[in-house]
Amino acid sequence: STQSTGPEVFDYGYGPFRWVCLSRLEADLAQTDATALSLLIDGESKPQDRDNYLWLKNAHANRLVVGTQARILYADARARVRIALGFNALVRDGKVGPIMLGRDHHDTGGTDSPYRETANIRDGSNVMSDMAHQCWAGNAARGMTMCVLSNGGGVGTGRAINGGFGLVLDGSERVDGIIRSALEFDAMVGVARRSWARNEHAVSTVDEWNTTNDSQHITKPTECDATLLDALFSE
Repeated sequence: STQSTGPEVFDYGYGPFRWVCLSRLEADLAQTDATALSLLIDGESKPQDRDNYLWLKNAHANRLVVGTQARILYADARARVRIALGFNALVRDGKVGPIMLGRDHHDTGGTDSPYRETANIRDGSNVMSDMAHQCWAGNAARGMTMCVLSNGGGVGTGRAINGGFGLVLDGSERVDGIIRSALEFDAMVGVARRSWARNEHAVSTVDEWNTTNDSQHITKPTECDATLLDALFSE
């Protein structure tokens, strides 16, 4: 269930990242698969990345495509940016046609729902929808091709606020900039929210992010000394 996988997936910044080859050519999808494979595994790879590697490696043989030439895998912000920049370079070099990037609303920061996506946020803020709204507005400000915010989805109207995006890769340097800014933000806004709720794995993910990332910084939560609170309430 989402309630049980949330802490293990979203706290680490992993969620469903996908792309569609707008040319509708099977050869373009094969080229993107090969490019993503070459960018997924390196010295800093996590177990989830290796799962993605095996998923992509066997995808064509398992005939997973029905209709649109599209692929999906669970990736974190770092992998999404690397893959997206690789895809945009393919388009720029004329090796594939335009590509549309997106994700499922069931992601790190795109949805607020105490029944699913934010079920593991236990500081009392999981009934609020600020994260999904900020994710949607931040993506729009950073130049995504399209952004959407909707009520419901999966658990029903009034029980979730979902935000999504689409980004067309046209091979331009302008889109390279949007990739670096918006894709990082889209995934890490959810990790930040979870770290502020004191989710242990989210805090460690933020620590790693702040150490290795120069373009954006996430403010960490400052926990109050429990003895101070005890003293205040005892008085």
